Amino acid sequence: MTKDFYLGNRQRLYGQMAKNSLLVLFSGTEVRKTNDEFYPFYTNRDFLYLTGLDQKELAFIARKDKEGRVEEKAYLLPPDLLTERWTGARITPQEAADISGVECVGFVKEFEGELHRFITTGNYESLYLDLFRASPADRDEPAHRLLQRVRADYPYLKIANANALIRRLRTVKQPCEIEAIRQAEKITCAGITAMMRASKPGMYEYQYKAEFDYVLGQYGPQGPAFPSIISAGRNNFCIHYYGYKGQALDGDMVLNDVGAWHDSLMTDVSRGWPCNGKFSDRQRLLYSCALATSDHMFSMIRPGMPMKEVDGEIRRYNALLLKEAGVLDDLADIGTYMWHGGAHHVGFDVHDAVEAPETVAPGMVFCVDVGIYHEEWGIGFRLEDNCLVTEGGCENLSALTPRTIEQVEATMRQGC
Repeated sequence: MTKDFYLGNRQRLYGQMAKNSLLVLFSGTEVRKTNDEFYPFYTNRDFLYLTGLDQKELAFIARKDKEGRVEEKAYLLPPDLLTERWTGARITPQEAADISGVECVGFVKEFEGELHRFITTGNYESLYLDLFRASPADRDEPAHRLLQRVRADYPYLKIANANALIRRLRTVKQPCEIEAIRQAEKITCAGITAMMRASKPGMYEYQYKAEFDYVLGQYGPQGPAFPSIISAGRNNFCIHYYGYKGQALDGDMVLNDVGAWHDSLMTDVSRGWPCNGKFSDRQRLLYSCALATSDHMFSMIRPGMPMKEVDGEIRRYNALLLKEAGVLDDLADIGTYMWHGGAHHVGFDVHDAVEAPETVAPGMVFCVDVGIYHEEWGIGFRLEDNCLVTEGGCENLSALTPRTIEQVEATMRQGC
């Protein structure tokens, strides 16, 4: 992404903000893991989407006056030679300006005083904060802590949720985002193909994961876009499985739900294959239903289609195929074999934080995810691809990763 991308995102956001308003954003803080150790820092995705600044404890203020003019400032951690010796270089003001396009850059020690001055002397009526919570039990983020102080100290300010506006922006991807996803798809394909070629009975899940991680490590330091789901046999019936301790026995299916990222954009791809390289009759039957359902979806998704119908049609069509195959007696019982939804957006998050759209539109990227879990037969897998909506239809961005029975078996015959 270039600074023009971040500049454009902010301008589009400012266009949705009321006049006489402030916007405050934070990059986030580290989460302590244990004792003196922290989990690797992960920048707030909205902050990254709007500034490109990827470092902890940063802040940003934008001021929109009554005429609609906007002034903005980024706040960085100050230089600290001792700290930087331990944990690496901090972003400099010039670097921040070059990355984000924010011309006015200061340090976080200035943030509280300047925000107070802006609020008390600027006649601002509204304050926009990114107030997203996935669950009421989530820990407070810097925006939530600021909200508490604002309510106590500046009760006359109207609070608005910037998260809703940013989600709207993130729903449709820009050409540079789509290109980044394409690059991430190529890396994901290489990782999945490596697992297929290495696969053999007796292989442990952690060994499959090692194959995937090694390949991604050849493309950069970021690694997987999210914790990889890699399972075999009975473990396939845990939808989000992270144990990696199971062993793939002869006749077992291997399930993976994995992704890479490139330039902050992510992929989410699932493939299933027999660890011995040859689909059994039952595996072939179920996989054929999933593949035909996926192909059906890519033939019909186009602008104007109700978004909820993507998931609905996946379930309806797969149910018909499973009934025709003699697996399902009653279409209403599809939940016996399909346990999760079939579509979610992908982008700066693997489950992208977007505004839920009423209809499909060009530039959207979401998954087409067909999962079949037949516990009685001991077969569980999913076939998940990334769909880019185009002006006249859609494109399967992850089609390069082996997905037909013939492609999977041919790839596995090649070996390491």
